Amino acid sequence: MKVVGVGCGPGMLTEEAIRAIREATEIHGSRRAIEMARPHIAKGCRVVEIRDYSTLADLPRQAVVLSTGDPMLAGLGHLGGEVIPGISSLQVAAARLHIPLTRVVVVDAHARDHAEAVERAAGEIRRGMVVFLLTDPGFDPATLAAALRGIESQIRIAVCDRLGYEDERITTGSPTHPPPPGSSLSCIVVGEFD
Repeated sequence: MKVVGVGCGPGMLTEEAIRAIREATEIHGSRRAIEMARPHIAKGCRVVEIRDYSTLADLPRQAVVLSTGDPMLAGLGHLGGEVIPGISSLQVAAARLHIPLTRVVVVDAHARDHAEAVERAAGEIRRGMVVFLLTDPGFDPATLAAALRGIESQIRIAVCDRLGYEDERITTGSPTHPPPPGSSLSCIVVGEFD
């Protein structure tokens, strides 16, 4: 199987990903991933919306599985097979905020224990790193801000919402004045950056 990253928003497909999608005879993906890839799906290709992620490992060898963002950033790269990277929200957020990726640590708080993610993020920020948080709609930046009290002098919090879409929005704040939560397609960048 091939796991193909379709990017974090429209227009974020790589040429390699487009080629794999065009050559596919069977594609599986979330509704959002399929819509981002649709202009490149060949006529006659079998397209299946994923409803049960637990069965993906059993797909046939020729199947292409679409993964939003990059498959290796909390995506479907764990399925194995050939992995074709996509342009991730991490890459786009770092570019928009002018943060070198070498300064960034990823913390996954999507559908995970938020308290544990906040604790890990706060520890990385104390070490001088910039933290990129993959979040879900239940993650409140104010919780993270509270954990940063006492080290907040130069710390910024950016909620990056709908990166790559026409209505993309980045809202910044600080631990004393955190930005509001974003939509279901948001991530958070926190640390010392311009």
